[in-house]
Amino acid sequence: MNDSSWGAPQQAGYWGPADRAPVPGAAPVGPAYDAHDAQQTRPMPIVPDVPVHGGSQDDDRGAARLSGPLFRDDTPQPRPYDTPQTSPSHGTGPASQNPEPMPDAPQPAPAPRKKSAGRDLGAAIGVGVGLGVVIVASLFIVKAVFVGVIAVAVVVGLWELTKRLEERKGIKAPLVPLAVGGAAMVVAGYVRDAEGAWVAMALTALAVLVWRMTEPPEGYLKDVTAGVFAAFYVPFLATFVAMMLTADDGPYRVLTFLLLTVVSDTGAYAVGWRFGRHKLAPRISPGKTREGLFGAVAFAMAAGALCMQFLIDGGAWWQGLLLGLAVAASATLGDLGESMIKRDLGIKDMGTLLPGHGGIMDRLDSLLPTAPVVWLLFVAFVGST
Repeated sequence: MNDSSWGAPQQAGYWGPADRAPVPGAAPVGPAYDAHDAQQTRPMPIVPDVPVHGGSQDDDRGAARLSGPLFRDDTPQPRPYDTPQTSPSHGTGPASQNPEPMPDAPQPAPAPRKKSAGRDLGAAIGVGVGLGVVIVASLFIVKAVFVGVIAVAVVVGLWELTKRLEERKGIKAPLVPLAVGGAAMVVAGYVRDAEGAWVAMALTALAVLVWRMTEPPEGYLKDVTAGVFAAFYVPFLATFVAMMLTADDGPYRVLTFLLLTVVSDTGAYAVGWRFGRHKLAPRISPGKTREGLFGAVAFAMAAGALCMQFLIDGGAWWQGLLLGLAVAASATLGDLGESMIKRDLGIKDMGTLLPGHGGIMDRLDSLLPTAPVVWLLFVAFVGST
């Protein structure tokens, strides 16, 4: 304990004049003052629990205050009701350096978070419009050009799928026979209809089996299984779009197929984003809601009735209602199917080729399983020619 923690010896009440005469028996004051003698002869002043006045500052009467703990282990502990104080005239104390609000002070309410679509909507719309222009232009100018567009989309989709399988699972599905066989499958479906598509599918599967034999046998079964799956999932399902095109009103059938699928996805997105509360399949795709599915069905049925009535030769509005319902169901299942694949692979998108959309496969997920459904209903309602 040092002398600075003491203060001047005082009478009762602690405060008193500084020039009072020395108290008998007390240590002398002056240069000859000996700390050892003072420690033995100087009486301990009475320290009140609470100072009479003066607080944490010296008062104007000139007396020194007691400061610091009386003993080294007597470190003052903060009490629950103690709060930091800020000096109005000095900004150097701990309270002014780290001001804290009082526990009972009302906290400002957090600003409401704005609902986000999760993607770059401007880029998505721009890319979508650009693709639509290319598709419609090729569809109504020369049918063969549109068949080429389908073949290119199939090859790119196969490349994305096989690349992700190799990166995430170590599965090496042979791309060369898949790409060649996939393009041939689309052309065969357009030229020779369903029979040509089935033959091309069988030959592509056989080519995958043979091509993989040129490499070591380890992983052969999983590689060829993935290759046959990819051949069926991407090019074979896409051949039904080429087969729609062979009818006299083929361009309008393909346009109806594309419009209904896009409208279904748009309705699901718009209604689900605005009103979605109940998850449709949270373990597969947490973003999809039952309200979004109802929006997809409503939008697709309305668009189907209009398209069948005004675009398709011999079509009726009630057929369009059934067509729209089927499209909404198959498009949703196709979207969930690819979401299941992407979850198994641990990825968000199949690629990055299309800004705001992901990859080609991220745009074909709803179209591929919907194509055979629409082709079959067109044949049932108005025939194949």
